[in-house]
Amino acid sequence: MISVILIDDHVIMRDGLRQLLEAESDIEVIGEANNGRDAVKLALKKTPDIVIMDIAMSDMNGIEATRQINTENPKIKIIALSMHSERQIVVGILRAGASGYLLKDSTSIELVEAIRTVHLGRKYLSQKISDIVLQEISDVKKDTDEIGVDLLTNRECEILQLISEGNSTKRIADVLFISPKTVESHRANIMEKLNIHNIPELTKYAIRAGITSLDK
Repeated sequence: MISVILIDDHVIMRDGLRQLLEAESDIEVIGEANNGRDAVKLALKKTPDIVIMDIAMSDMNGIEATRQINTENPKIKIIALSMHSERQIVVGILRAGASGYLLKDSTSIELVEAIRTVHLGRKYLSQKISDIVLQEISDVKKDTDEIGVDLLTNRECEILQLISEGNSTKRIADVLFISPKTVESHRANIMEKLNIHNIPELTKYAIRAGITSLDK
């Protein structure tokens, strides 16, 4: 059996995926979560074969969750399932360690095929996503925003997302179990690394880089 956990902030989406996958004789859904932070905890606790990962989620997005899961247990394979096909987002989650990427308008047959393919240790990208990746490989000059994201630590990416979603310093400190002074120190480091010196511009950057999205 291929064990799977589902990560999506919409209950109706998770319910539909569970019904679809449990109709397959070789796939078992062993857990669900509705945000990236819980996804990391659940994945490391249950160690599934596959994580189906949404990307645009509050508090911690799917890219950062993928990065943390991949760092802690690279044997857990992650397939992104998202409505977003922007180059920054696709490249971001693949760099974070995802083994597959499907758009949410993909067929159920393609999703099942992706799960089985990734479980065998191979990569799986839908056609549109493959085109984006090939374009990325062929480009000699890397986008400056992508380079900027690479400069940030995992914790700085978390804090950048929380800042861009309008959270106060105290709220961020409470969520991450750190002091407000530590949050302020990280924020200063982020601004210095990205050469951005105000919150509105940080928010715009986070959206362009796929760290957060306009629908959150």
